[in-house]
Amino acid sequence: MNGKVLKTLEFDKIVRKLAHHAATEPGKQLAEQVRPSNDIAEVKRRLKATDEACLVDRLKGGAPFGGIRDIRASLKRARIGGMLSAAELLDIADTIAGGRRLKRLLLGVHEQHPIASLAALAEQISEGREVEEKIRGCIDEQAQVMDKASPALSRIRHEIRTGEARVRDRLEQMIRTPHVQKMLQDQLITIRNERYVIPVKQEYRNHFGGIVHDQSASGATLFIEPDVIVSMNNKLRELRLQEEQEIEKILSALSAAVASETEALEKNADCLAELDFHFAKSGLAREMKAALPVMNDRGFIKLRKGRHPLIPAETVVPIDLELGNQYTTMIITGPNTGGKTVTLKTVGLLSLMAMAGLFIPAEEGSQLCVFDGVYADIGDEQSIEQNLSTFSSHMKNIIQILREMTPKSLILLDELGAGTDPAEGSALAISILEHIQRMGCRMIATTHYGELKAYAYERKGVINASMEFDIASLRPTYRLLVGVPGRSNAFAIAERLGLSRGIIEMAKDQLGEGEQRVESMIATLEQNRVTAEAEREKAEQERREAERLRKELALERERFDRQRDKLLAKAEQEAREIIAKARAEADQIISELRKLAMEERSSIKEHKLIEAKKRLDEAEPLSRETIPGSGGKGRSEPVRPGDEVRVISLGQKGRVVEMSGGEAIVQLGILKMKVAPDDLEKLPSASSEAHTITPVMPTVKRSRGENVRTELDLRGHNLEDAMLEVDRFLDESILANLNQVYIIHGKGTGVLRNGIAEYLRKHKHVGSFRLGNFQEGGSGVTVVELK
Repeated sequence: MNGKVLKTLEFDKIVRKLAHHAATEPGKQLAEQVRPSNDIAEVKRRLKATDEACLVDRLKGGAPFGGIRDIRASLKRARIGGMLSAAELLDIADTIAGGRRLKRLLLGVHEQHPIASLAALAEQISEGREVEEKIRGCIDEQAQVMDKASPALSRIRHEIRTGEARVRDRLEQMIRTPHVQKMLQDQLITIRNERYVIPVKQEYRNHFGGIVHDQSASGATLFIEPDVIVSMNNKLRELRLQEEQEIEKILSALSAAVASETEALEKNADCLAELDFHFAKSGLAREMKAALPVMNDRGFIKLRKGRHPLIPAETVVPIDLELGNQYTTMIITGPNTGGKTVTLKTVGLLSLMAMAGLFIPAEEGSQLCVFDGVYADIGDEQSIEQNLSTFSSHMKNIIQILREMTPKSLILLDELGAGTDPAEGSALAISILEHIQRMGCRMIATTHYGELKAYAYERKGVINASMEFDIASLRPTYRLLVGVPGRSNAFAIAERLGLSRGIIEMAKDQLGEGEQRVESMIATLEQNRVTAEAEREKAEQERREAERLRKELALERERFDRQRDKLLAKAEQEAREIIAKARAEADQIISELRKLAMEERSSIKEHKLIEAKKRLDEAEPLSRETIPGSGGKGRSEPVRPGDEVRVISLGQKGRVVEMSGGEAIVQLGILKMKVAPDDLEKLPSASSEAHTITPVMPTVKRSRGENVRTELDLRGHNLEDAMLEVDRFLDESILANLNQVYIIHGKGTGVLRNGIAEYLRKHKHVGSFRLGNFQEGGSGVTVVELK
């Protein structure tokens, strides 16, 4: 990409902003080196990494780059055998720890929210624990080599501390001596040239032996090392030299450990720099409130509320612009200082930013193209030294653009044809536009020439645009109006400023017929635009109102659903209570029937049976099937003698014996009952032939008839169906006045046996139950004793 274009479009200022968001020096260097790419795959890769960094910022509030330093120079010195300082080694340890911390965060985010690009970089960061532990075992947080770094160092420092204590004790004794005190400037011990000394007055120099190491600025005080401690200071000096030598050994060993891992550590440094660069792009996007653009390579641009990133957000006017679909060239007209040049720079700069992998300050869904090159001729570049006029400088740039451009280039031309005779300038401008458009480039040009407005109106693939101007306030609004050419507004402005009407009318007469038609056409277009914009605003208001009503309806429906669920839950609770009451009532009725059977021994009178049945009917809670008109099943199909039916109110299966007097006589086990046809549901018959049953009187025999079962075989049933069969079997057994029955459930897994035992344990008419003995079937049979 041409460096001059980058400067013209102010891409270098964006780069400086980007570098400011980098946390490390290597990251800043990468940011300063970023340039747009014309490879769409590379651009998409860059934008994907930026998008992932933005996701991490939103989820975690940023990435931890604390402690990460630029260690590349230290690693180079270690590789060639140099000895690193304690501070350099501590920076390496901190960088290893910081890289590991960043890696852990990114891989943790990747498990929940895929960030493939950043995770791939994080995976390349080596742990480096061994080197870090060696460094931290020898160097503290103040970059000082610790005593425990080696046994020799620990011994030497212990001797140094002991020697220093002895020297101080000896000097303390000396300065407390009365005849010495009068020779001292101050009663204190200090250090000069790493040797302990005391301050002696100048006049007592000849009376006080020892070595002079320094004197005060005034010369009144001499810092003397007394003779009695010279040998002790010498010993301390030797120990400090030994300490320095031992520290050098330790630092050399640590530097060698670093040198053995330089390849991995340099890889870490590169990965951390690139990660910092991606998070710098995220920080810039956050600062500019930028969004991810959709990229293409077919020359299509669609900006939605695009903003120039270097203009303050509170003053910039967003633009909506589309180029490369129905038209490939846009000619923008309008007054000076109206925003034409800013529009050119906005399109060019946002394209360069996207090609560099940066988000753009525009709304979501904006689209940009990866161009082979972006070329711009913007501004007045006349040069006195080179003897170039405004026109000449523009022509020089345009000629260079025409030489270098390709069909996949973006061309931005400001004030095309300006700086020369209007007739020749407009003709030259049209020729240049025609040549560039035939090449197939995407182009935006600004101009003041009316001929270019007509050219754009007549030429396919070219569209007019203008910067809006408010006649009432005589100020530009900086809004881009696509499809409407700009008017000069010279007459309107002159009239508003007070020029007489006669002069203005005379000036209008001077215009050619063509110019008047163009101005009239533009005025009509502008009026239509205002009308269309008003209609659009009205439609937008109606859309917002419809959206508001939709949200209110959704909330109302949600409230209705909650109320419905609440009412259903209440109804279910009430139904459970009714069913429990009905079951208790039914148990009581069955108990009374059994009592009657015990008392009468032979049979129950029909009126007593009918009365008991009526009480059973009243005990059963109403369901959907029993409510008239509720659409219950099986009521529309007539029943005939021999049909298998279910008595809806009792929930029992039986067979119709006969039809008599509008009622059906139904055989329910050993019991015969009269049932209304509406209370019957016809069941599919097991045989295609109707069963003919001889009519019998509705009496209940209490003797144990031949068809009364004493055992129930449930093998092959599931637990739910088995419970229904056991309930029905016990009722029949109680009505038949049986004392003992057998339930065959098999051995199997024991689920059926345990379920039946739990049910029998709660049944009020079961006296006791047990598993069968060996002759009765063992644990595959349960023997039940009825009360």
